Amino acid sequence: MSKVLTRTAMSANRKSSARQAHNSPWVIDTRELGRRPGSSRPVRRTATANYVLGLEGVIGVPVGAEVELDVLLESVVEGVLVTGTASGPLAGECSRCLDPLTDEVSVHVTELFAYPGGATDETTDEDEVSRLVDDRLDLEPVVRDAVVLAVPHVPLCAEDCPGLCPGCGGKWADLGPDHRHETIDPRWAALQGRFQQDQGH
Repeated sequence: MSKVLTRTAMSANRKSSARQAHNSPWVIDTRELGRRPGSSRPVRRTATANYVLGLEGVIGVPVGAEVELDVLLESVVEGVLVTGTASGPLAGECSRCLDPLTDEVSVHVTELFAYPGGATDETTDEDEVSRLVDDRLDLEPVVRDAVVLAVPHVPLCAEDCPGLCPGCGGKWADLGPDHRHETIDPRWAALQGRFQQDQGH
């Protein structure tokens, strides 16, 4: 599974951005760029997911999984522009039969991390744009937002997955087309229960 995504600012997880420990592989120090518009620096590293990157309880990059980051940092007037890709494993379950699913995901990210006190402070709300904290940026929320948009919100093990039998919860794929459950007219249910009780005596 590979989807290309150009991201605009998203409000989710903004307040947690760049607040991880400075030695976290998700956190990148931008001081080397020196706030000189036009300067750039490539960054390649492996980071570990600290929380589910995707749709928790549905499908996403699981906690503890390794994510390969390949990004370019570019200094611009407003801050630091990050472009590149993030790739990692997916884990979830089929929304019909609940079987476990595994896959790979690769997302393209484009995110501007604004300088504090810059022009964006006057034109945007706090949660509308990512911001640098102590000249550092945190990519984990950015990757998480990208994966949320890239993964299927109703994952399936197969397009024609028949799902589960509502009567017994078994998988239709295993039960076969002849699987049936006896149905009783609700008007006779009480009488049948009484009949079974009489047979027990």
